[in-house]
Amino acid sequence: MWLNWLPWRYIVRRMARARGFFDPVVLLSRLQNFSQPSEVAVPLEVMRIAGLLQARGLINSQAIQHNLDWVWPYWVEEQFDPRSRSFIPRAFSLTHINLTNRNWTAVGMPGISQLPIVDPRGLVTPLYDGWSLDFWVLGDDGSVLLPSKAESVEQRLRTDEILSVCTRAVNGTLALDSEVRMIRDQRSVRCSVHLQGRVQEQPGWLAVAVRPCNPEGISFVHALEFLTSRKRWAINRDDEVLFHASPDFVQCAQYHEGDVFHRLRDKSGRKKVECKVGMATGASLFRLEPGRTRQVIVEVPLPVKEKELKRSAAANVSWTEELRGRCRLVGPHDTYRSLYETAIRTLVLHSPHDIYPGPYTYKRFWFRDAVFIMHAMLCAGLSDRVRMLLSRFFGRQTATGYFASQEGEWDSNGQVLWLLQRYCELTGEDPPKKWMGPVERAARWIQRKRISDKKNVLHAGLIPSGFSAEHLGPNDFYYWDDFWCVKGLQSAAFLFRAWNKPAQAIDFLQESELLQQAVDRSLARVRTRLSSPAMPASPYRRLDSGSVGSLACGYPLQLCAPDDERLLKTVEYLLQHCFVEGGFFHDMSHSGINPYLTLHIAQVLLRTGDSRFAALMDTIARLASSTGQWPEAIHPQTGSGCMGDGQHVWAAAEWVLMLRNCVVREEGPDLVVGGGVESTWVPRDAEMVFGPAPTSFGTVTVRVSSAAERLRVSWDAKWRNPPRRIYVRFPGFPPAVRSSRETGIEIARGDRP
Repeated sequence: MWLNWLPWRYIVRRMARARGFFDPVVLLSRLQNFSQPSEVAVPLEVMRIAGLLQARGLINSQAIQHNLDWVWPYWVEEQFDPRSRSFIPRAFSLTHINLTNRNWTAVGMPGISQLPIVDPRGLVTPLYDGWSLDFWVLGDDGSVLLPSKAESVEQRLRTDEILSVCTRAVNGTLALDSEVRMIRDQRSVRCSVHLQGRVQEQPGWLAVAVRPCNPEGISFVHALEFLTSRKRWAINRDDEVLFHASPDFVQCAQYHEGDVFHRLRDKSGRKKVECKVGMATGASLFRLEPGRTRQVIVEVPLPVKEKELKRSAAANVSWTEELRGRCRLVGPHDTYRSLYETAIRTLVLHSPHDIYPGPYTYKRFWFRDAVFIMHAMLCAGLSDRVRMLLSRFFGRQTATGYFASQEGEWDSNGQVLWLLQRYCELTGEDPPKKWMGPVERAARWIQRKRISDKKNVLHAGLIPSGFSAEHLGPNDFYYWDDFWCVKGLQSAAFLFRAWNKPAQAIDFLQESELLQQAVDRSLARVRTRLSSPAMPASPYRRLDSGSVGSLACGYPLQLCAPDDERLLKTVEYLLQHCFVEGGFFHDMSHSGINPYLTLHIAQVLLRTGDSRFAALMDTIARLASSTGQWPEAIHPQTGSGCMGDGQHVWAAAEWVLMLRNCVVREEGPDLVVGGGVESTWVPRDAEMVFGPAPTSFGTVTVRVSSAAERLRVSWDAKWRNPPRRIYVRFPGFPPAVRSSRETGIEIARGDRP
């Protein structure tokens, strides 16, 4: 590469020193000393996201702290308030980023890639990474209702035929309700906001305000004009905000005039403004009479591609139709059932054509997130959608066989191969012949990627150093990658057996055994070094929160027995040293309670029959937002988001998988029924129904009813490949074993196993 022979290092160093800066070449080399040598220092995609966040944070630092008299989004009001638990001192921080209230909820419909988001106080960001709409009520007596500044606001997610976020704010005699949804006709898709404003004693105004910001920070508005004849705002000359009725008063302001909020009582209204800073603000006001509710409808056209619009309109897919045939949870546990139904809708909403781990910060494709999300969709009975999504995987495979969403992550090939196997197992379909070439190239890539077994190092025979799952730490030889590659080779063998290609199947199975042996040798040497069988994140790390990645051998891959000492000792370490407020606190990167990793630990406990899994589930249920969502990581003091997307789809996927495995799960050739169904799920004289649940043996619907100290358990199964045994294991009741020919059992607490 030309950078290796041009004197670029000398030039950069000379320029930096001449201006009194540190030597960037020395700095880079010192940073790299904290990680193991790797082909890719940092994946480009990670650098791109970090660069965008920090650039936005730099703009925030210039725009916000000098203008705290503005009406800002809820996260700013909290994070910049010294009386709030969300407060962050700014001091030497060059960038100001939302680190304490990363929460939002997307609205939309199946098959549409646009995902408007709503923050916890009703602020609506209709367009991706764009400006926002805020809603206020102002009394003529000087009273104001500003949801972002209010002491409390109620918000919920409606999950009927139209997915919508409903927000209610009240301040004395002022009240405001909003409902945000997506609507569609043959020509367009729009974000629609239905508003209701009320004043009780004095006349007032309902304001619809255009804001140059969103849940991440500043989003520039350079031009703003209200077109009276067309009842709409034109924003940056390209975007529009439409009103069903004309406002009674319009005002706008540019940056140096301050926030339009302070000009709303100035009766000399203005309908057009240009702002070179990009901080133009505007408001449309609707008159409110005492004791009367006024309704206002606001719509924002969304830039949906014509092909997507036609496909969506032709299919006319509704939520009811899209979710028909899904695996349902019916029963009295309202919280768990509600979170389960909401999570399934989150999965569908974020998989229009590709899988997105979130509607905003993570509206990008990564194989890792996609595999977990699609596995949850398979287990929920959404196989048609998964089939469509899988077809797009192969276009992302390189000529070398690497499934690349970003360089330097070596787990993706194993994950894709495992998902292909799970797809065949859970649907009963034979693998298509067109998969054969991509599967073989992917498996051969793993073979070639391995380090030589002959080296006398702790990582001999393993997958090379890489960035791995990003949240595990600097580049290293992560066991997470090795476990996924072992399983990927096993899955390749499974697929080639299905294609009646025994030679390739045997070859890949032998390769998986060689890699597993290398892992076992490495772990044995590490055991001596650490004086513990617990598994660190890599051979060169001590035990820390990154060890959570090594649990992959137990969940979801089942590469080891449920009671494997290495697995259980790792879990015990994490429970004793890495838990805060009942959830797994991940020090690496996230610096918060991680919902999906907490559930990974719960899955390992569930599999071994350890009742502590239930407390972890309760914690994650408690940490869900009022709209039933989880951010990627949660602030341990405030319970709000502190990392990643404010609506994290991988977390929703893990909730679906957790509930599914609590009711019915595979354990090798056997089926386990009820392993995580606590007594609170099925109180006396009540019934719980779960199904139809796809399993590798066929589709199963489980019914559980309770009377006195007895449980009646039945299963309606359509076996394709009957399990060897059915283990009936309900916490607090003696275990029982049944054959696939039987359809139920009645058990009592005092029965002998």
